Amino acid sequence: MRRSTGAPRSSHSGPCTETVRVFLVDDHPLFRAGVRLELEKFPDIELVGEASTPEEAAHALRRRGWPGPDVILADLSASEIREDEFIRTATELSDGRCVRVLFVATAETDEAVIAAMSAGAHGFLEKNTPRDELVQAIRLVAGGGAAFSPMVAARMGTYFSAVRALPDTVVFPDLTAREREVLDLLARGHGNREIARRLVLAEKTVRNHVSHIFAKLQVRDRAEAVVRARNAGVGL
Repeated sequence: MRRSTGAPRSSHSGPCTETVRVFLVDDHPLFRAGVRLELEKFPDIELVGEASTPEEAAHALRRRGWPGPDVILADLSASEIREDEFIRTATELSDGRCVRVLFVATAETDEAVIAAMSAGAHGFLEKNTPRDELVQAIRLVAGGGAAFSPMVAARMGTYFSAVRALPDTVVFPDLTAREREVLDLLARGHGNREIARRLVLAEKTVRNHVSHIFAKLQVRDRAEAVVRARNAGVGL
């Protein structure tokens, strides 16, 4: 984990409250349970809610009202919602008050990181970040700083130089970053089970992604999807 050297994107220079309120969004119950148990060790951090999807999170935050969370810890890799859309929704639900988003992901794709940073995310960490470093990152983000995994920090210069060029070079822009990963593996000849293993997803989630890919590419089956992908240079 590295500290950002740039100024925070929030007008607040410190934590919103003495107790850091955290809301967790992740589709893996075991991950949520592990984070919950870790956060319970610290009296200055309070887990105020959990959700398995961004949609559930939005509903819970609307129902909760204010005070809301100071930090939203979210993994959107299994969701159709983009990072920038999620941050926009979180900002609207907070009614302009202090809220910061820290993303975690199993696979940190360049597009996902750029979208998150461009939208105002305060961090992007690998999902296997040690729990003590995750807690440190939550505190840092709550205080107005930013936290990035070593891999993201090492590629920071590349991300900034790619921000303007990326929209023109993305293949199949209607697909989400996760759907492009699934399509790439599908075009390489992997079945749903192997794709699920490689991306650390449930097979049902992979099947849903494949269905969405078929619909967006307007193809009838895997064979047509593979042809479309390889013609575009994906999966070669």
